[in-house]
Amino acid sequence: MHSLERIGRYRLERRLGSGAFAVVWLAHDDVLEAPVAIKVLAENWAGRLDVRERFLEEARLLRRAGSSRIVQVYDIGELPDGRPYFVMEYADGGTLADHPALAAGTPLPLPEALRLTALAARAAEALHTAGIVHRDIKPSNVLRHSSPDGRVRLLLADLGLAKSLAQASGLTRAAGSEGYRPPEQAVPGAGIDARADVYGLGALGHHLVTGTVPGPPGEVLRPDRLRPGLDPAVSRALLRALAPDREDRWPTALAFARELERLTDGTAATGATGTAEATGGTGAADAAAPAHDSAPTAAPVPASASASTVAAPLPARRPRRLVLPAVLAALAVVLGGTAAAVLLHRSPPAMDEGLRVTDSSGRVRVEVPADWGGQVRASGWDPAALGLRAGKEPGLAVADDLSRWQDLDTPVNGVFLGLSGHGDVAARVGALGHAGCHYEGGHAWAGGDWHGRVRTWSGCPGEEGSLTEAALTPADGTAHPQLYVQIRESDGGDEADRVLDSVRVAS
Repeated sequence: MHSLERIGRYRLERRLGSGAFAVVWLAHDDVLEAPVAIKVLAENWAGRLDVRERFLEEARLLRRAGSSRIVQVYDIGELPDGRPYFVMEYADGGTLADHPALAAGTPLPLPEALRLTALAARAAEALHTAGIVHRDIKPSNVLRHSSPDGRVRLLLADLGLAKSLAQASGLTRAAGSEGYRPPEQAVPGAGIDARADVYGLGALGHHLVTGTVPGPPGEVLRPDRLRPGLDPAVSRALLRALAPDREDRWPTALAFARELERLTDGTAATGATGTAEATGGTGAADAAAPAHDSAPTAAPVPASASASTVAAPLPARRPRRLVLPAVLAALAVVLGGTAAAVLLHRSPPAMDEGLRVTDSSGRVRVEVPADWGGQVRASGWDPAALGLRAGKEPGLAVADDLSRWQDLDTPVNGVFLGLSGHGDVAARVGALGHAGCHYEGGHAWAGGDWHGRVRTWSGCPGEEGSLTEAALTPADGTAHPQLYVQIRESDGGDEADRVLDSVRVAS
């Protein structure tokens, strides 16, 4: 985009974000002396009439909705180069995706999660009343706006995929975001109605209540397995919204909102906070600690360091450890740091084909044997654990008991995946050594879009346990992202190749 300082009477201050088709700026209306947000069609799409029309249609739909629960459009125009723009209400509180709990991959306090989901549902109902279906309800499309009286309003935004309900019955193009998209939106040619948004609202509520993005339709884990002690009525309400068959969902967004409000009143009246009450904790930060543990345990990390480096105390262990003592601590910080961040579902479904697990960003996915699915942690990792650039990157861990992951003397079955957009993961993984384990050697591996080198150790713990590590790079020759994989098997099993074959990374 060419350098811009003003658009009409609006003085640009900073870029708020960008997507596939547009850039959004924070600007100041010098006449009304108020902040506004301005959405401008991206330069590379300026010549596409169909994209231009879709851009303008979003502004029309926002204007048609005419609700205080939907982002308002104030003005529309064209830049000197012909690109259209429209001026919107500025939401100073950011999006729900920016909420500190979601950003950390942890659940919100239950009353807050239910209240926010209900507000989003009422916003969706306002769209439906105006004859519009959103088709992409997710945390990043729900905004928070401070009112002069100090209250925070919730606003639905980004109608780039929205359609009038009259048109939606004959849609021919798949749309939506993974984890929030109902099955009928994933199939080209399938007509949709307002219940498609009910599914998205259910996914939003599931994410707020559990801290994780739901799996694919029909494979969504029960919220009370991810947040022990959760009121079964909350699980039922969310799972009904997430029913693969739309006939089984709440009939309207309003009906879903009313049920959530009823449940919110119940939690407020009793002071319940979901799992915190069940485990003796005092808030969401304590919500997922295993109730039977006498001491906090570290979040799932590659088994790789001295327990003395972990912020939370650990049960006493035998001294066998791996090299790189900083790895465990660095991963513990971003993967949660304490047992409070571990998400549990102790009764995994019996699935002959395995259990699919997706990280909270929706980018990393793996399939594991169903009996490995005792616990999941899906909120990301810090590549600094391997000596790479620090930051939060997509990642997940799933195992039959994640509290055992950091100790090679304790048997466990599971897998850790960590994506990195910078640095040489292969070099770092190639330098890892695992004291007390017998190195079996390495071999090249290629599968689909990824290839790399796999290294295997045996005899840890005892004579049966094995550890497999891989550093994978894109098969197309690009340098990044790179993927670190660690697989633990307690009984000398041979699932490593199948697990590696199942790994998927979305762009």
